[in-house]
Amino acid sequence: MDNTETLIVIGAGHAGVELAFAARQQGWTGDIVLLGEEPHLPYHRPPLSKTFLCGTADADALSLRQAPAFEANRITLRLGLRVHAIDRAAHHVILEDGSALVYKKLALCTGGRARGLDVPGMEGAAPSNLFSLRSQSDAKAIAGSIREGSRIVIIGAGYVGLEVAASARKLGAAVTVLESQSRVLARVTGAVLSRFYEAVHREAGVDLRTGASVRAIERDVHGGVTAVLCGDGNRLPADVVIVGIGMLADTTLAEAAGLRVEGGIVVDEHSVTSDPDIMAAGDCTVHDSALYGRRVRLESVPNALEQARAAAGWLCGKPRPNHAVPWFWSDQYDLKLQMTGLSEGHDACVVRGTFVGRSFCAFYLREGRVIAADAVNRPADFMLAKKAVAGGAVVSAKALADTDMPLKDLLAATATG
Repeated sequence: MDNTETLIVIGAGHAGVELAFAARQQGWTGDIVLLGEEPHLPYHRPPLSKTFLCGTADADALSLRQAPAFEANRITLRLGLRVHAIDRAAHHVILEDGSALVYKKLALCTGGRARGLDVPGMEGAAPSNLFSLRSQSDAKAIAGSIREGSRIVIIGAGYVGLEVAASARKLGAAVTVLESQSRVLARVTGAVLSRFYEAVHREAGVDLRTGASVRAIERDVHGGVTAVLCGDGNRLPADVVIVGIGMLADTTLAEAAGLRVEGGIVVDEHSVTSDPDIMAAGDCTVHDSALYGRRVRLESVPNALEQARAAAGWLCGKPRPNHAVPWFWSDQYDLKLQMTGLSEGHDACVVRGTFVGRSFCAFYLREGRVIAADAVNRPADFMLAKKAVAGGAVVSAKALADTDMPLKDLLAATATG
């Protein structure tokens, strides 16, 4: 092996796998080594809170690529390995056992780690019946703990918390969701969608409580959680507690190596870090968005893939700047939520469709420009909205609310890009 021509990718999630394969396909002729901490073949994470948790998809169905694909593309996959440090001067990646790998180019696709719950009762060893959901092992443990009638307390009503709540209800559990903010999904969407999903979960039998803080965790003599103590004095008995209060970008290696980190590894439109020999992609990164005029960190598979492809293009001398419009999705019950753009800072929201029919699209405007949209069970509207956000469509709220005007005609006539 000619180590001087080696591309090392740290992190075997969506970003890492896509970057390795895209680099090979775009012309990287040297060795490619993909390092992953988990022992499993790289896998899709979104189904963990949905089909995998419910038992309708197994581990094989989650695989991003099968083993022969890595071999065919001459990608050396090394699993169950933790990287200890990066020596930028020597171009070394130092593994936990002290051995070193030499790289010509390096890519950090380290993802994120679950934000921990910091309240009384969480001291010492983690309770065996308290979980976060970040890995396949987490999902297996949660699935093995949920039974018909189990009392599940979920702390946090973001995507993961609500998806797990929906899955747990399908499995027959009694579910309580605690959200410290005044509405669910507050970090990622507007109040209209929050109200809709709050109603959906309550109709499904979820005890959903907003503005609810956690004061402490109560444990038995064996260390297991027996109850969640709320700030309002309520005590919620629990067989299982799931913490979904957000994710922190995993920047440990980058910070120790002296890369520029500001809430995430700072990358440019080609996914290049402050070191020209090091790329980064996925949930561990932040970048300046030309579309929104501010720095953003996007926790989404589409962003991970786009950044990975941009990095591969740059590595192979085929630069393709990443200016993709952010988009996300979430499956809960029979609802397919597809979101495009970032609604923060909107000054108007227009809903086309009905909550009663569980099929609608909420458009977010700022000074008449479409900056984001949330589509529930409306895939065609979602695709139109995505193009509208990318094209900087300008439309009045009144016109957008007029359902006699076909959405395709309305948005096409007002696109400025």
